Amino acid sequence: MTAGVIKKFFIASMFMWIAPLAILYGFNHNFLRGSTDLSPHAMTLLSGFLAVISVNIVIAFYIWMAMKEPSDKHEPDPKFLADAKASISQPTGEATTSSQSQKKQE
Repeated sequence: MTAGVIKKFFIASMFMWIAPLAILYGFNHNFLRGSTDLSPHAMTLLSGFLAVISVNIVIAFYIWMAMKEPSDKHEPDPKFLADAKASISQPTGEATTSSQSQKKQE
């Protein structure tokens, strides 16, 4: 299971680098239709915007894949739970001291 998670993370990380660089390269070398009709300023803005959007799409896809991962419910250790419940129900020394000081003030 761990190898699959690492593989998905690696693939998503690679696409987070490849997709925006491919978009920027395509715009700068006029591989995309209509990019030659744009002014340099508009081409820079559009290519940068699309590159950022592509990274967000990859992140959303990775989150969607992570949400699809099977999640086995983790059962806590019964001894730990018993100790935690016992520690909650036991009065602490500070609480008894403060209640005794309140009684003295009354």
